[in-house]
Amino acid sequence: MRRPLSTLRQFLADEAVGGIVLIAAAALAMVLANSPLAASYFHLLHAATGPVLAPAVGAMTVHLWVNDGLMALFFLLVGLEIKREIVAGALSRPADRRLPLVAALAGMAAPALVYLAVSWGDPSLRRGWAIPAATDIAFAVGVLALLGKRVPASLKLFLTTVAIVDDMGAVAIIAIVYSKGIDIGALLAAAGVLAVMWALGRRGVSALWPFLLCAAVLWWLVLRSGVHATVAGVLAAALIPIGTDEATSPLHRLEHALSPWVAFAIVPLFALANAGVALGGLGPHALAEPLVVAVAAGLFVGKQAGMLGGIALADALRIAPRPRGVSWMQLYGVLLLAGIGFTMSLFIGGLAFDEARMDSVKIGVLIGSGLSAAAGFVVLRWIARPAAKR
Repeated sequence: MRRPLSTLRQFLADEAVGGIVLIAAAALAMVLANSPLAASYFHLLHAATGPVLAPAVGAMTVHLWVNDGLMALFFLLVGLEIKREIVAGALSRPADRRLPLVAALAGMAAPALVYLAVSWGDPSLRRGWAIPAATDIAFAVGVLALLGKRVPASLKLFLTTVAIVDDMGAVAIIAIVYSKGIDIGALLAAAGVLAVMWALGRRGVSALWPFLLCAAVLWWLVLRSGVHATVAGVLAAALIPIGTDEATSPLHRLEHALSPWVAFAIVPLFALANAGVALGGLGPHALAEPLVVAVAAGLFVGKQAGMLGGIALADALRIAPRPRGVSWMQLYGVLLLAGIGFTMSLFIGGLAFDEARMDSVKIGVLIGSGLSAAAGFVVLRWIARPAAKR
């Protein structure tokens, strides 16, 4: 069998550069939102640029094309990575799944609990409990890239596998919690398209175009169904064949074709369209708003506490030991970086709240992700030391 072209190490290299581009795009969004071009920037985002593809969402705007259209390709890539790692990668053996699963579940539950604890006094805020639950792997790996060889490869791979499991949970949350006005007819039609994709795979079809055509129809049907359209990306990915000759399989070919577009165009465009927040007139009181504090605390406090506690318990009970040759302080530094929830947090925030509350969500995400990035960098750069070989 030929070695697959796509590996976690190659993924890390791509994500590292993509993460730096993402940081630059987020910074540009903030500059635009607080410059003389601010009115034009916000007007462009909400300009109607397409037809009504689904009555529930109305006319397509630039913002909708980015969040519901381009981000479906992001989730398609996420789905391809999840399938590859489960079938033939770092999550292929049950023993390899235990620690990432424990870390991801604890790292999703604890931030949600912290968010709810902080925002409990305002019932209208509870809908945003999932905002701090997911990790932005591109942003986190971008910070790791700045640290070079100070971070062991095993920890980079561990963070990536945790983020992959994390993404599974985030997709499930989006599909279950943030769907509304379900259209059963559209869902049944979507199920029919999935059946066609399954049949194509069973017949050994290796050309990509039939799967991509089905995926496009699936996206439109899911958009009309009331389930968030990006879920179509993950559903389609699950039915792209990986084959026995992995290097030339449809899954790997599509993954390699999508990866640079997602890393260097789609995710930065998402940041450019969603990270801009006008800071004019905001005072210290804005930083103390319950929504801002809940999101920031969920990311910075909840992520590190949940993941570190879950891993320590799994290690103590011998359910799953921590990565070899890694000190607890090194592990802690990487878990701090897991509190960078930028892309997925902004995405879920847009599903949970209307435009009136999105500025508070953005500020909370920027504070929580910024603190996590800075603290993780400091710990890994100046404090952490390698563990003795076990």
